Amino acid sequence: MTALNPGPNLYNDRAIAPVLFHLAFPVANIPDTKRYYVEGLGCHLGRESPNSAILNLHGHQLVAHVSREPLTPQNGIYPRHFGLVFTQEADWQELVARVERQNLGFHQAPRRRFVGEPLDHHTAFLEDPFHNLLEFKYYFHAEAIFGLRGDRRIGDAQGDAQAAAEVPKGQC
Repeated sequence: MTALNPGPNLYNDRAIAPVLFHLAFPVANIPDTKRYYVEGLGCHLGRESPNSAILNLHGHQLVAHVSREPLTPQNGIYPRHFGLVFTQEADWQELVARVERQNLGFHQAPRRRFVGEPLDHHTAFLEDPFHNLLEFKYYFHAEAIFGLRGDRRIGDAQGDAQAAAEVPKGQC
């Protein structure tokens, strides 16, 4: 046990990584936040107040803050969304299955992009009740996560119009 790795995480019995990602995002209220993120996605709830809740999403800290500003949908998935890149395909599949079991619905259905290429990956987009977009991915080739610098394809070149055209849901 060190300052960087304090030992087991008391909330989910996993070791805490040396560095955690933190993201704060707007919500309209905490009860709906807990329904979607804790009951729906399976996040572990940390501290909460009437205006904020700390959520553990696969070992990363999300902080939902109640906003007084109107929360409106953005036009398409760009420029803003957040999520996870799974290193195991089974974990991505389990998340997709959980979304289906919990009837959370998909903003963009699960699909597979760049099949047979170094960028080959599964992806699925969700939209929470407050219009925050979440993307969950699994790359078949780990070097595509941060590498392959010579390949300039990032996101959908045609924007959202092509969203489900590459591989139908049943073939993911």
